[in-house]
Amino acid sequence: MLLRIFLTVCALCFSGASVAQLEIQVTRGIDNPTSIAVAPFAWDGLGAAPVDFAQIIDSDLARSGQFSPVSRRDMLSLPTRTEDIFYRDWRAIAARYLVIGRVSKGVQLRIEFALYDVDRGTELFSSQVAGPESEARMVAHRVADAIYEKLTGIQGAFATRLIYVSVTRNPEGKDFYRLTVADADGQRPIVLLEGRDPILAPSWSPDGKEVAYVSFESSRPAIYRQVLATGAREQLTNFRGLNNSPVWSPDGRSMALVLSKDGSPDIYLLDLETKQLTRLTRHYAIDTEPTWMPDGKSLLFTSDRGGRPQIYRYTLATGKVERVTFEGRYNARARVAEDGRNVALVHQRDGRFHIGVFDLITERMTVLTETSLDESPSIAPNGSLVIYATKRGERSVLGAVAVDGGVKFSLPARSGSVQEPAWSPMLFSW
Repeated sequence: MLLRIFLTVCALCFSGASVAQLEIQVTRGIDNPTSIAVAPFAWDGLGAAPVDFAQIIDSDLARSGQFSPVSRRDMLSLPTRTEDIFYRDWRAIAARYLVIGRVSKGVQLRIEFALYDVDRGTELFSSQVAGPESEARMVAHRVADAIYEKLTGIQGAFATRLIYVSVTRNPEGKDFYRLTVADADGQRPIVLLEGRDPILAPSWSPDGKEVAYVSFESSRPAIYRQVLATGAREQLTNFRGLNNSPVWSPDGRSMALVLSKDGSPDIYLLDLETKQLTRLTRHYAIDTEPTWMPDGKSLLFTSDRGGRPQIYRYTLATGKVERVTFEGRYNARARVAEDGRNVALVHQRDGRFHIGVFDLITERMTVLTETSLDESPSIAPNGSLVIYATKRGERSVLGAVAVDGGVKFSLPARSGSVQEPAWSPMLFSW
């Protein structure tokens, strides 16, 4: 068995080509996106700036589909201070908003930035963000988050990360799997685990510091948890039969997972401190793909106990199981937004598998995608986007769609296939 574990960030950073770096391709934005200009930020430090901070912010806002950034080639001036702004320059190129900033380097990088309403000629917002130079891109993403929230009222999620499995096939037809973590824009991919054995079902701990996944490295499926900062791994299960679909509870103390050691696949709860297992469901049907409600009091899961795969809810306090979805012959792989209301899932319509959003309050199903083999949805921590895997020819690629269907973009790898995406929670530490 070929298996290598890569332990720390610096040691694990490969070239983009070798780790299937993702490329962002916006395929649909909203009508009449808001025009915004992000002028190049001033750099107060020795040598060149570690990254182009303004370009990262510009790209984040463009990727949202809600903004149309002004090209630098069209800018008539490049202010970095309030007193340098001539609003007529920005009105002349139809910029609705303007962002300027300055970056200084001391013990940490510090970005001071401000957002201006060009039509009114007023400052709307100013702030600063600081962080280590090694996280320069993430510092820039946090500026984009602040601007996005100020203009939309929705918390930004650019300073988050994705985990996914990339698969490349060699000329002999053998697949090679890599469990990869990257920024939400696909940059800075880091390989956590690679080998010829399949890797499935990655998920995040609530604090974003660990991931769990299924690996076949022991010749049968087993569940592992892994610390991102150190690479330290712990094998949690290795029972005979299925060991699948690990998902942390919202308080981080336990993990819901699927085991078939007692017969048919059922949902179990693993106490991560005592390692005590509690069986939650007992049914001859297949119970699988658990996901937690944000309050930690119940789980949604997929079951075919009614004859077809549908979403059910298990309440921990009572053990009560109730069916949640009734529209269509197939609903599976639920993932719940932080608001506890929207549920992203795979929904079959006219024989095709699409990504849909089910509203738990109104019980309305909204189909978001037109492609036919969509799977593995995961919701951004601000609830605005759903990322999923789909097919493009013979390759699997990642797609993303707004929960209102208004914005879409794809994230194909430069080589190979990408599958099993999972969006991180909000990250509050470096």
